[in-house]
Amino acid sequence: MTLTLYTYDWLPEFPRGFVRDMRVRWILEELGRDYQVKTVPTQPKSDAHRAMQPFAQVPVIQDEGMTLFESGAIMMHLAEGTALLPKARKAEVAQWVFAALNTIEVAGSHWINLVLAERMPEVFGPVPAPAVIAHAREGLATRLAALENVVSKKEWLAGEFSVGDLAMIDVLRVLDAEGMLTECPELGAFVRRGTGRPAFKRAMADHMAHWTAADEARAVASPA
Repeated sequence: MTLTLYTYDWLPEFPRGFVRDMRVRWILEELGRDYQVKTVPTQPKSDAHRAMQPFAQVPVIQDEGMTLFESGAIMMHLAEGTALLPKARKAEVAQWVFAALNTIEVAGSHWINLVLAERMPEVFGPVPAPAVIAHAREGLATRLAALENVVSKKEWLAGEFSVGDLAMIDVLRVLDAEGMLTECPELGAFVRRGTGRPAFKRAMADHMAHWTAADEARAVASPA
């Protein structure tokens, strides 16, 4: 049975390349899994979407009769029994998946949302005080410095490339795009190692092609 990946039917330019369906596409490409992409409406949220994902977010997958949401759970499910989650290092790899999503992404998302509120308050809410943004940046920088120390000693986080690296690199890509890795050259190199992989490049090409097709469909539906 072909796996189905659900993402949004359309999004504006700024989040493209960083929507969390990208990390699922990447792991599917690493594993050589066939999959199809279906969409859910960005707005308004649909009952069918909430039936699969109670918070009406993406990604969602349907795999062998099971519906699964949350990108971390999806990545762990897909990696199970593969070289991306080897049995002998399963706990070690899993800790890096959780570190990516709970330690780095949580702090990173908090800071980025504050930065985006400065740029687009109509979308992200009231403009925060500079001291609030600076405090969030300082907390994130502390975590990145600790991770910089880890990756300075190894090519990948837990031996060979694993789902832990995939999760961490996909989180770090967002921060890199906002200039947060300029003082962390080892993390920058780590991100480049991951995004240089053929599977990542295939996944990104498909991810961006999806939004191009969405733009084209939108233009046909609402001609100028």
